[in-house]
Amino acid sequence: MHALRMVLSKLRHPMLNHVWVGELLRFLIGGILNVAVGYGSYLIFLLWCRYEVAYLASYVVGIGVSYVFSALYVFKQPLRWRSALRYPLVYLLQFLLGLVLLKILIEAAHISPRLAPLAVSILTIPATFFASRIIVRVN
Repeated sequence: MHALRMVLSKLRHPMLNHVWVGELLRFLIGGILNVAVGYGSYLIFLLWCRYEVAYLASYVVGIGVSYVFSALYVFKQPLRWRSALRYPLVYLLQFLLGLVLLKILIEAAHISPRLAPLAVSILTIPATFFASRIIVRVN
């Protein structure tokens, strides 16, 4: 982690100051945690329902975990009703994109329904950073 922080800090981009680098690193940790929680809940839901329903249910669980983790740990903000109610908007777009990717990976690329959500999660995590930051940090 220290090496990644050094590389990012040497980029010297005005937007990548110390605060942003720390937030980005914590966001990546949160992304990994959220993938684990989401994938684990997906596998559990998959025992009882089709992959589309399992994906939806695990996605909802992931939104809750992600908001709490992002607010308290990533962006170091208190939990607020306003941001909590707006936070799912970030994930609505991500969900729709993820569902399309999931369908393509499973039906066109013939990737296992057990593995495809991992790829979807990895592909969509970075896109949520800036939107999450904007929503959580709004006072």
